[in-house]
Amino acid sequence: MDKTELMRRAIVLSEKSVMTGGGPFGAVIARNGVVLAEASNSVTIDHDPTAHAEVNAIRVACDRLHTFDLSGCEIYCSCEPCPMCLGAIYWARLDHIYYANNRKAAASIGFDDDLIYQEIGRAMADRQKPIEELLPEEGRKAFDLWRSTINKTTY
Repeated sequence: MDKTELMRRAIVLSEKSVMTGGGPFGAVIARNGVVLAEASNSVTIDHDPTAHAEVNAIRVACDRLHTFDLSGCEIYCSCEPCPMCLGAIYWARLDHIYYANNRKAAASIGFDDDLIYQEIGRAMADRQKPIEELLPEEGRKAFDLWRSTINKTTY
């Protein structure tokens, strides 16, 4: 499939999602034009605020390929990814992101991610939600264990 066909598939998923009680978002992950995974938003269906279309598609693709590294793949999103999904896309190492609707269009129907984009750029003391370090010395033990583990899979 070419990229327009893959994007149309993501858009169809977003429309079907609305009709089945999900949010208006769909995502397709492909490699060399072959679909590896597709998913829609299931936040309200699964009672899971992380069940965005992109995250759901990443989970399916990683499970199918038995890897956490989706290098060589691209993602087609019916909407510009939110900060959480963008982070997941980077962690999964997808090569390219395509999107149909932008974040301003999403905000116009009640999906406004601008607060999160702004919060990321603020100093921790200036964020709307309190955030503070607690028990860093105790927390470092897991990091020390990781550092000294020889047979680990880095990512």
